[in-house]
Amino acid sequence: MWEEISQEFKNYPYQKKVALFLLSKGLRVNKEAKICLEKIEIPHVKIARVLQIDRRVVDATAKRIKDREKLFRIFSNLDTIPFLKNVALHIGLNVLIVTPQDASKPGIMGNVTSKLAEEGIPIRQAIADDPYLTENPKLTIITDIEIRGEILNELKRIEGVKELTIF
Repeated sequence: MWEEISQEFKNYPYQKKVALFLLSKGLRVNKEAKICLEKIEIPHVKIARVLQIDRRVVDATAKRIKDREKLFRIFSNLDTIPFLKNVALHIGLNVLIVTPQDASKPGIMGNVTSKLAEEGIPIRQAIADDPYLTENPKLTIITDIEIRGEILNELKRIEGVKELTIF
């Protein structure tokens, strides 16, 4: 998918920057070439300010997406989800962040979550960054139960796990 998007914007680096931003934030482009968070329209000037580019680049990007069927199928169906990482401690939850050696290798998430399940640790939320959209992708796991030291040591020994962070 990212290769298709990248190819479409290969001659437009600032539009590519906008497209990556929209994709990474789950912001949609609708039939009117408006950028939306679900049904809430986001002014193009606000996105331009965040990205430190001219608003017309955001306009052109949204129009290009709307006018290209493949792009529109992707960008008109994006969605967001509530991510509990930054509020977990305030609501009595625990956060485990797994940094992989190579996020494109299969099995890391499955092995980590299987180990937690074996130990009876319920997972409230698990979010894995897309290695094509994020420079240093991580797996973030939110749990109800604090993860003990011996379990952390076992998780560190899982093939492909580079680092664990808890808070």
